Amino acid sequence: MNTYQPDILVFHPEQSEEYAACIRDYGFTSVRIASTLEEAENQLPGTEVILGWNFPTPLLTKPGASSVRWFQSIGAGVDDLIADSSIPESITLTRIVDQFGAYISEYVFTFLLHLLKDVPRITQAQIDRRWDPFTSESLAEKTIGVAGIGSIGAEVVRKARAFDMNVHGLSFSGKQAHLVNRHFTPDEWGDFVKELDYLVLTLPLTSSTHHIVNRDVLSAMKPNACLVNVGRGELIDEEELQTVMRSGHLQAAVLDVFEKEPLPADHPFFSIPNVYVTPHLSGPSTTEGVSRFFAENVKRYVNGQSLHGVVDRQRGY
Repeated sequence: MNTYQPDILVFHPEQSEEYAACIRDYGFTSVRIASTLEEAENQLPGTEVILGWNFPTPLLTKPGASSVRWFQSIGAGVDDLIADSSIPESITLTRIVDQFGAYISEYVFTFLLHLLKDVPRITQAQIDRRWDPFTSESLAEKTIGVAGIGSIGAEVVRKARAFDMNVHGLSFSGKQAHLVNRHFTPDEWGDFVKELDYLVLTLPLTSSTHHIVNRDVLSAMKPNACLVNVGRGELIDEEELQTVMRSGHLQAAVLDVFEKEPLPADHPFFSIPNVYVTPHLSGPSTTEGVSRFFAENVKRYVNGQSLHGVVDRQRGY
Protein backbone atom coordinates (compact mmCIF):
# COMPACT_ATOMS: atom_id res chain seq x y z
CA MET A 1 0.00 0.00 0.00
CA ASN A 2 1.27 3.47 -0.92
CA THR A 3 1.97 5.35 2.31
CA TYR A 4 3.42 8.48 0.69
CA GLN A 5 1.63 11.73 1.52
CA PRO A 6 2.34 15.06 -0.19
CA ASP A 7 2.85 18.23 1.84
CA ILE A 8 -0.41 20.15 1.52
CA LEU A 9 -0.98 23.85 2.13
CA VAL A 10 -4.56 25.02 2.63
CA PHE A 11 -5.08 28.70 1.95
CA HIS A 12 -8.34 30.53 2.64
CA PRO A 13 -8.74 34.02 4.11
CA GLU A 14 -11.41 32.85 6.59
CA GLN A 15 -11.81 29.07 6.53
CA SER A 16 -8.36 27.54 6.20
CA GLU A 17 -8.60 25.64 9.51
CA GLU A 18 -12.05 24.26 8.65
CA TYR A 19 -10.81 22.89 5.34
CA ALA A 20 -7.64 21.52 6.91
CA ALA A 21 -9.65 19.72 9.61
CA CYS A 22 -11.82 18.04 7.00
CA ILE A 23 -8.81 16.97 4.95
CA ARG A 24 -7.12 15.51 8.02
CA ASP A 25 -10.30 13.53 8.68
CA TYR A 26 -9.66 11.80 5.35
CA GLY A 27 -6.32 10.57 6.68
CA PHE A 28 -3.92 13.18 5.36
CA THR A 29 -1.64 14.41 8.12
CA SER A 30 0.89 16.63 6.35
CA VAL A 31 -1.47 19.61 6.15
CA ARG A 32 -0.55 23.19 6.93
CA ILE A 33 -2.70 26.31 6.81
CA ALA A 34 -2.37 29.97 5.87
CA SER A 35 -4.81 32.85 5.76
CA THR A 36 -2.59 35.81 4.86
CA LEU A 37 0.17 36.55 2.36
CA GLU A 38 2.79 36.45 5.11
CA GLU A 39 1.60 33.09 6.42
CA ALA A 40 1.50 31.65 2.91
CA GLU A 41 5.03 32.82 2.20
CA ASN A 42 6.27 31.18 5.40
CA GLN A 43 4.48 27.90 4.71
CA LEU A 44 5.28 27.53 1.01
CA PRO A 45 8.78 25.98 1.20
CA GLY A 46 8.37 22.22 0.82
CA THR A 47 4.70 22.48 -0.18
CA GLU A 48 3.77 20.18 -3.06
CA VAL A 49 0.00 20.70 -3.22
CA ILE A 50 -2.10 23.81 -2.58
CA LEU A 51 -5.82 23.89 -1.91
CA GLY A 52 -6.60 27.56 -2.27
CA TRP A 53 -9.09 30.37 -2.50
CA ASN A 54 -7.89 33.91 -3.28
CA PHE A 55 -4.33 32.66 -2.97
CA PRO A 56 -1.61 35.36 -3.38
CA THR A 57 -0.35 33.87 -6.64
CA PRO A 58 2.70 36.17 -7.07
CA LEU A 59 4.31 34.00 -4.39
CA LEU A 60 4.37 31.13 -6.89
CA THR A 61 7.09 32.85 -8.88
CA LYS A 62 9.44 32.94 -5.88
CA PRO A 63 12.09 30.30 -5.03
CA GLY A 64 10.14 29.21 -1.95
CA ALA A 65 7.39 27.86 -4.22
CA SER A 66 9.68 25.71 -6.36
CA SER A 67 8.29 22.51 -4.81
CA VAL A 68 4.64 23.24 -5.77
CA ARG A 69 3.35 20.81 -8.38
CA TRP A 70 -0.41 21.12 -8.19
CA PHE A 71 -2.90 23.89 -7.32
CA GLN A 72 -6.49 22.86 -6.53
CA SER A 73 -8.93 25.77 -6.69
CA ILE A 74 -11.79 25.71 -4.20
CA GLY A 75 -14.15 27.10 -6.85
CA ALA A 76 -15.44 25.99 -10.24
CA GLY A 77 -14.54 29.12 -12.17
CA VAL A 78 -10.83 29.51 -12.92
CA ASP A 79 -10.74 32.27 -15.53
CA ASP A 80 -8.85 34.48 -13.08
CA LEU A 81 -6.23 31.78 -12.51
CA ILE A 82 -5.83 31.07 -16.22
CA ALA A 83 -5.23 34.75 -16.90
CA ASP A 84 -2.72 34.97 -14.06
CA SER A 85 0.85 34.94 -15.39
CA SER A 86 2.13 34.41 -11.83
CA ILE A 87 1.23 30.72 -11.98
CA PRO A 88 4.01 28.72 -13.70
CA GLU A 89 2.99 26.39 -16.50
CA SER A 90 4.66 23.58 -14.56
CA ILE A 91 1.92 23.72 -11.89
CA THR A 92 -1.15 21.64 -12.69
CA LEU A 93 -4.39 23.54 -12.14
CA THR A 94 -7.59 21.77 -11.14
CA ARG A 95 -11.05 23.09 -10.41
CA ILE A 96 -14.02 21.68 -8.53
CA VAL A 97 -16.41 19.78 -10.79
CA ASP A 98 -19.61 17.82 -10.20
CA GLN A 99 -20.26 19.67 -6.92
CA PHE A 100 -22.62 22.48 -7.86
CA GLY A 101 -25.24 21.00 -10.18
CA ALA A 102 -27.85 20.26 -7.49
CA TYR A 103 -27.58 23.67 -5.84
CA ILE A 104 -27.53 25.69 -9.04
CA SER A 105 -30.34 23.80 -10.75
CA GLU A 106 -32.53 24.27 -7.67
CA TYR A 107 -31.75 28.00 -7.78
CA VAL A 108 -32.74 28.15 -11.45
CA PHE A 109 -36.08 26.43 -10.92
CA THR A 110 -36.82 28.45 -7.79
CA PHE A 111 -36.96 31.54 -9.98
CA LEU A 112 -38.62 29.89 -12.97
CA LEU A 113 -41.51 28.75 -10.77
CA HIS A 114 -41.56 32.04 -8.85
CA LEU A 115 -42.11 33.89 -12.12
CA LEU A 116 -44.40 31.38 -13.81
CA LYS A 117 -46.73 30.97 -10.83
CA ASP A 118 -46.65 34.72 -10.09
CA VAL A 119 -45.66 34.28 -6.46
CA PRO A 120 -45.43 38.06 -5.92
CA ARG A 121 -49.13 38.41 -6.83
CA ILE A 122 -50.08 35.61 -4.43
CA THR A 123 -48.00 37.13 -1.64
CA GLN A 124 -49.42 40.61 -2.15
CA ALA A 125 -52.98 39.30 -2.15
CA GLN A 126 -52.38 37.73 1.27
CA ILE A 127 -50.85 40.96 2.59
CA ASP A 128 -53.91 42.85 1.30
CA ARG A 129 -56.28 40.19 2.73
CA ARG A 130 -57.70 39.92 -0.77
CA TRP A 131 -59.09 36.80 -2.44
CA ASP A 132 -57.46 36.87 -5.87
CA PRO A 133 -57.91 33.62 -7.83
CA PHE A 134 -56.16 33.30 -11.19
CA THR A 135 -54.90 30.59 -13.51
CA SER A 136 -51.14 30.21 -13.78
CA GLU A 137 -49.20 28.47 -16.51
CA SER A 138 -47.18 25.26 -16.40
CA LEU A 139 -43.53 24.58 -17.21
CA ALA A 140 -44.65 21.56 -19.24
CA GLU A 141 -44.07 22.17 -22.96
CA LYS A 142 -42.14 25.38 -22.28
CA THR A 143 -38.76 25.56 -24.02
CA ILE A 144 -35.64 26.02 -21.94
CA GLY A 145 -32.23 26.60 -23.47
CA VAL A 146 -29.11 25.76 -21.50
CA ALA A 147 -25.94 27.39 -22.77
CA GLY A 148 -23.15 25.19 -21.44
CA ILE A 149 -24.09 21.57 -20.81
CA GLY A 150 -21.25 20.39 -18.62
CA SER A 151 -21.93 18.97 -15.17
CA ILE A 152 -23.99 21.98 -14.04
CA GLY A 153 -25.89 22.44 -17.26
CA ALA A 154 -26.61 18.72 -17.45
CA GLU A 155 -28.29 18.85 -14.03
CA VAL A 156 -30.44 21.80 -15.15
CA VAL A 157 -31.41 19.67 -18.16
CA ARG A 158 -32.26 16.70 -15.93
CA LYS A 159 -34.58 18.75 -13.78
CA ALA A 160 -36.16 20.37 -16.83
CA ARG A 161 -37.02 16.87 -18.05
CA ALA A 162 -38.81 16.23 -14.76
CA PHE A 163 -41.05 19.21 -15.56
CA ASP A 164 -41.72 17.86 -19.08
CA MET A 165 -40.04 20.82 -20.71
CA ASN A 166 -38.66 20.98 -24.23
CA VAL A 167 -34.88 21.27 -23.81
CA HIS A 168 -32.39 22.92 -26.14
CA GLY A 169 -28.67 23.14 -25.51
CA LEU A 170 -25.64 25.01 -26.78
CA SER A 171 -22.08 23.86 -26.24
CA PHE A 172 -18.65 24.01 -27.79
CA SER A 173 -17.73 20.34 -27.76
CA GLY A 174 -21.11 18.74 -28.43
CA LYS A 175 -20.16 15.85 -26.13
CA GLN A 176 -23.45 16.11 -24.26
CA ALA A 177 -25.66 16.87 -27.28
CA HIS A 178 -27.57 13.65 -26.66
CA LEU A 179 -29.04 15.15 -23.48
CA VAL A 180 -31.16 17.76 -25.29
CA ASN A 181 -33.91 17.79 -27.90
CA ARG A 182 -31.93 20.18 -30.11
CA HIS A 183 -28.25 21.04 -29.92
CA PHE A 184 -26.68 24.24 -31.21
CA THR A 185 -23.08 25.30 -31.73
CA PRO A 186 -21.53 28.67 -30.79
CA ASP A 187 -22.08 30.06 -34.28
CA GLU A 188 -25.85 29.50 -33.94
CA TRP A 189 -26.76 31.83 -31.05
CA GLY A 190 -29.53 33.57 -32.98
CA ASP A 191 -31.24 30.30 -33.89
CA PHE A 192 -30.62 28.94 -30.39
CA VAL A 193 -32.40 31.71 -28.49
CA LYS A 194 -35.26 32.64 -30.80
CA GLU A 195 -37.66 29.91 -29.61
CA LEU A 196 -36.74 29.90 -25.93
CA ASP A 197 -39.01 30.73 -23.03
CA TYR A 198 -36.00 30.54 -20.69
CA LEU A 199 -32.30 30.98 -21.40
CA VAL A 200 -29.96 29.66 -18.70
CA LEU A 201 -26.25 30.49 -18.86
CA THR A 202 -23.84 28.02 -17.27
CA LEU A 203 -20.88 28.67 -19.59
CA PRO A 204 -17.31 29.20 -18.37
CA LEU A 205 -15.70 32.55 -19.05
CA THR A 206 -13.18 32.44 -21.89
CA SER A 207 -12.06 34.88 -24.56
CA SER A 208 -14.78 33.51 -26.84
CA THR A 209 -17.60 33.75 -24.28
CA HIS A 210 -16.84 37.24 -22.94
CA HIS A 211 -19.98 39.37 -23.59
CA ILE A 212 -21.36 36.57 -25.74
CA VAL A 213 -24.84 37.63 -24.64
CA ASN A 214 -25.19 41.09 -26.10
CA ARG A 215 -27.94 43.28 -27.54
CA ASP A 216 -28.18 41.15 -30.70
CA VAL A 217 -28.69 37.92 -28.76
CA LEU A 218 -31.10 39.50 -26.29
CA SER A 219 -33.13 41.14 -29.06
CA ALA A 220 -33.41 37.79 -30.85
CA MET A 221 -35.20 36.33 -27.81
CA LYS A 222 -38.98 36.32 -27.50
CA PRO A 223 -40.37 39.44 -25.74
CA ASN A 224 -41.75 37.37 -22.86
CA ALA A 225 -38.64 35.21 -22.41
CA CYS A 226 -36.55 35.07 -19.24
CA LEU A 227 -32.77 35.11 -18.84
CA VAL A 228 -30.96 33.37 -15.97
CA ASN A 229 -27.20 33.76 -15.48
CA VAL A 230 -25.49 31.36 -13.07
CA GLY A 231 -22.27 31.14 -15.09
CA ARG A 232 -19.97 34.15 -14.98
CA GLY A 233 -20.93 37.83 -14.92
CA GLU A 234 -18.80 38.70 -17.92
CA LEU A 235 -20.84 36.40 -20.18
CA ILE A 236 -23.33 39.28 -20.48
CA ASP A 237 -22.74 42.80 -21.74
CA GLU A 238 -24.37 44.42 -18.71
CA GLU A 239 -24.88 47.84 -20.29
CA GLU A 240 -26.70 46.31 -23.24
CA LEU A 241 -28.79 44.14 -20.91
CA GLN A 242 -29.82 47.27 -19.01
CA THR A 243 -30.98 48.85 -22.26
CA VAL A 244 -32.97 45.77 -23.26
CA MET A 245 -34.59 45.41 -19.83
CA ARG A 246 -35.58 49.08 -19.73
CA SER A 247 -37.21 48.67 -23.13
CA GLY A 248 -39.46 45.96 -21.67
CA HIS A 249 -38.32 43.37 -24.21
CA LEU A 250 -37.75 40.52 -21.74
CA GLN A 251 -40.04 39.33 -18.97
CA ALA A 252 -37.21 38.98 -16.45
CA ALA A 253 -33.48 38.66 -15.94
CA VAL A 254 -32.27 36.60 -12.96
CA LEU A 255 -28.64 37.40 -12.24
CA ASP A 256 -26.47 35.68 -9.65
CA VAL A 257 -23.12 36.73 -11.10
CA PHE A 258 -21.81 40.10 -12.22
CA GLU A 259 -18.86 41.74 -13.92
CA LYS A 260 -18.00 43.47 -10.65
CA GLU A 261 -18.70 41.80 -7.31
CA PRO A 262 -19.98 42.80 -4.83
CA LEU A 263 -22.42 44.67 -7.04
CA PRO A 264 -22.14 48.40 -6.15
CA ALA A 265 -25.13 49.74 -4.23
CA ASP A 266 -25.79 52.34 -6.92
CA HIS A 267 -25.81 49.81 -9.76
CA PRO A 268 -28.89 50.17 -12.03
CA PHE A 269 -29.71 46.46 -11.77
CA PHE A 270 -31.00 47.04 -8.24
CA SER A 271 -33.71 49.38 -9.50
CA ILE A 272 -34.69 48.00 -12.91
CA PRO A 273 -38.09 46.27 -12.72
CA ASN A 274 -37.94 42.53 -13.38
CA VAL A 275 -34.21 42.27 -12.79
CA TYR A 276 -33.59 39.88 -9.90
CA VAL A 277 -30.24 40.34 -8.16
CA THR A 278 -28.72 37.68 -5.89
CA PRO A 279 -25.22 37.80 -4.34
CA HIS A 280 -23.43 34.93 -6.12
CA LEU A 281 -25.05 32.28 -3.93
CA SER A 282 -26.49 29.79 -6.41
CA GLY A 283 -23.57 27.33 -6.19
CA PRO A 284 -21.94 27.40 -2.77
CA SER A 285 -18.60 25.70 -2.18
CA THR A 286 -19.30 23.71 0.97
CA THR A 287 -16.36 22.76 3.15
CA GLU A 288 -17.30 19.10 3.24
CA GLY A 289 -18.04 18.87 -0.49
CA VAL A 290 -14.80 20.55 -1.53
CA SER A 291 -12.75 18.55 0.97
CA ARG A 292 -14.25 15.27 -0.22
CA PHE A 293 -13.46 16.16 -3.84
CA PHE A 294 -9.93 17.25 -2.94
CA ALA A 295 -9.23 14.15 -0.83
CA GLU A 296 -10.24 11.91 -3.72
CA ASN A 297 -7.96 13.90 -6.01
CA VAL A 298 -5.05 13.62 -3.56
CA LYS A 299 -5.49 9.84 -3.56
CA ARG A 300 -5.38 9.89 -7.36
CA TYR A 301 -2.29 12.14 -7.25
CA VAL A 302 -0.48 9.80 -4.87
CA ASN A 303 -1.33 6.80 -7.03
CA GLY A 304 -0.23 8.47 -10.25
CA GLN A 305 -3.74 8.60 -11.69
CA SER A 306 -5.18 11.46 -13.73
CA LEU A 307 -6.78 14.17 -11.60
CA HIS A 308 -10.41 15.22 -11.78
CA GLY A 309 -11.08 18.77 -12.93
CA VAL A 310 -7.78 19.40 -14.70
CA VAL A 311 -7.84 22.83 -16.34
CA ASP A 312 -6.93 23.15 -20.01
CA ARG A 313 -5.27 26.56 -20.09
CA GLN A 314 -5.62 26.82 -23.86
CA ARG A 315 -9.32 26.00 -23.79
CA GLY A 316 -9.88 28.28 -20.81
CA TYR A 317 -11.55 25.87 -18.35
